[in-house]
Amino acid sequence: MTDIIIIGAGTAGLSATIYARRAGREALILEALSYGGQIVNTPEVENYPGIKHISGFDFATGLYEQATELGAKIVFAKATGITVNPDGSKTVHTASEDYNCKAVIIATGAKNRPLGLDREEELTGSGVSYCATCDGAFYKKQPVAVNGGGNTAVEDAAFLANYCSKVYVIHRRDSFRADEAEVAKLKAKDNVEFVLNSTITRLIGEDELEGVEVTDKISGESKILEVSGLFVAIGQMPDNNSFSSVVKLDEKGYITAGEDCLTETEGIFTAGDCRTKSVRQLTTAAADGAVAALAASAYCG
Repeated sequence: MTDIIIIGAGTAGLSATIYARRAGREALILEALSYGGQIVNTPEVENYPGIKHISGFDFATGLYEQATELGAKIVFAKATGITVNPDGSKTVHTASEDYNCKAVIIATGAKNRPLGLDREEELTGSGVSYCATCDGAFYKKQPVAVNGGGNTAVEDAAFLANYCSKVYVIHRRDSFRADEAEVAKLKAKDNVEFVLNSTITRLIGEDELEGVEVTDKISGESKILEVSGLFVAIGQMPDNNSFSSVVKLDEKGYITAGEDCLTETEGIFTAGDCRTKSVRQLTTAAADGAVAALAASAYCG
């Protein structure tokens, strides 16, 4: 019987683990893929208080090492569900084994939302990408497209404009959700072209992406943009369906919880990007981890 099981080894999960161990609790991390979460793909982190500059990989590695050096255990397995037992303890299920604990912290984060087009998965890594800062350098002096209208899409386009010969910004509306100042900067770049009121309806290319078909939502007319790379930035989505029997999910699939990180089930807490919140940043993920861990530690008695 472990005190606390943390599902997810991203910033929120690792921060929770550190605080749980410092509170004297046994802590087990279950992680489906690898530690760090999405931040490991970010070359530069410059908005975390007290750290002027660090790579996402180094930031995540520091958290991981801190947690494991404090005695936390990590098992690389995907949690497939949670059972609340009659005595109030919890059992977290994986494909190969079940783990018992007093309290659970769900910190599964969120993943990039795909377009849902035919062959999108097949072409991912061969022209289709969800991380401009990770893959942008591969398309130096080549034409690319960015799909999205939020801050991430605008920032990705600005980044790519420094390397690529042409950047098409494709957005389904005629206005952006991104900060106006950032949009204005992007419009000032000579090699950026806006394709508004439009959606991507087809990916073109066999082994590698060669272009995208774009359809105007107003006129219905379609055209082909010859690009070597497509960077998708249309938001994120959580992966919480496995826990819907023990926690409440909102219409988008996020776990319903406030700043106290409490779910509707006693002894089950949540932290980070997987919960309902307006700001999803490293700092808020770390803060959630601390709040959830201290609440879980108090619950364990």
